[in-house]
Amino acid sequence: MSPKVPTAPAPPVEPLRAAPAGREEADGSQPPLVVAVDMGYGHLRAAEPLARALGTKVTLADGSDLADEEERRIWQRTRRFYELTTRLSQVPWVGAPMRAVVEAFTSIPHLHPHRDLSAPTVGARQLDKLVKSGLGRGLCERLRASGRPLLTTFYAPAIAADRNGLGNVFMVVTDSDINRIWAPFDGRASRIRFLVPSRRASRRLQAYGIAPSQIEVTGFPLPVELLGGPDLPVLRKNLAARLVRLDSHRAFRDEHGDAIAHLLGPLPEEEERRPPHLVFTVGGAGAQAGLARKFLPGVRDNLEAGRLRVTLVAGVRPEVAAAFEEAIALAGLSGAVGHGLEILKAESHADYFPRFNALLAGADILWTKPSEMTFFGALGLPLVCSWPVGVHENYNRRWAIEAGAGLKQRDPRWAGHWIDEWLADGTLAAAAWSGYTRLPKRGLYRILEAVGAGAAARPDVAQAG
Repeated sequence: MSPKVPTAPAPPVEPLRAAPAGREEADGSQPPLVVAVDMGYGHLRAAEPLARALGTKVTLADGSDLADEEERRIWQRTRRFYELTTRLSQVPWVGAPMRAVVEAFTSIPHLHPHRDLSAPTVGARQLDKLVKSGLGRGLCERLRASGRPLLTTFYAPAIAADRNGLGNVFMVVTDSDINRIWAPFDGRASRIRFLVPSRRASRRLQAYGIAPSQIEVTGFPLPVELLGGPDLPVLRKNLAARLVRLDSHRAFRDEHGDAIAHLLGPLPEEEERRPPHLVFTVGGAGAQAGLARKFLPGVRDNLEAGRLRVTLVAGVRPEVAAAFEEAIALAGLSGAVGHGLEILKAESHADYFPRFNALLAGADILWTKPSEMTFFGALGLPLVCSWPVGVHENYNRRWAIEAGAGLKQRDPRWAGHWIDEWLADGTLAAAAWSGYTRLPKRGLYRILEAVGAGAAARPDVAQAG
């Protein structure tokens, strides 16, 4: 269920928990405090490779070490609201009001014509009010005591630190376009350094009042296990094998063989008869888990004939794993489990992330909602995008499609047919190639350099592969 990654063993993954309590001595050699929130997978998925590269661990802004009881209640209410609305928004018919709610709190205005969008929205005003009332107080105390920079993958910790006069604050943006809440109340007075995954996110922040000098387009921090080092040896090896599995009819390779040979070298002949591997994953809130019930009957013939392998990723949510098991039974595929059909489930985030990264090393098609997983198209993984949950995901999907790395899912009932068509036409191989050649791949290394830790990163990360 978890294929072996073709590279040196990755450094141990620290549990995603708050750092030990206690006063830390200020020391310029200390790595940044890497902070995320436990709200879906996106912010944790971005923080985890950065923390490992820096030889530290992820500290949760909503954990007991940084947040007092009152602050934790605020985070818990926010998390429950997020998970409930995103799940209900996917329910047919009755989900329409919830979809309107999700779109309202993730709304992003049209960027064109270019104009000043720096006026605080209701969300930005509410966040500023919470910060003035004490949200992020424990984090700021930790930063003052230690003298460490802050590297966060969620907006609230950075905005709280900036509002309280702290410097050396770095915010990793986790969507290709963003709501006004990602920028402080007064964007022009902010000293936050924004590390963004796309040029559009940079233009958006400038419209919100952030100075261009405080924005760096880095790309998303992808896992080192799937890169292999700044020269990307593991990525290229995985992609070479993937192109063979995705293009058994040679529709793409015969047209673009010279370019492939130039960038990847010879392709592995032993992959010629191996079936492609489809990975279907849902978000941390479990939204769209029910899609498996719709598409599994449509790929049954492919699975039973050995033309396709499928892994359903349940993550750390037992209820999602149970929904997948039920969908498998209803599709008459219980006998295929362990024979081309798998479920990836984990007990904790610390278990889930390395197993998921290992799975992607041998994956060929990534079927996902256009969340932070959109950025994994840069690994040369063709994206089949399900419908967005929120306006930001709509922009993520558009970003991937315009780069040629993403495709909109068709009717899931006939998934076996349109996947076969895309394989025969070279469409999926072309999307893999576009993702590799057009999307930013070195975000992990560029972010480390931006925070002044490029040379200080763990040797097994800087030299992996």
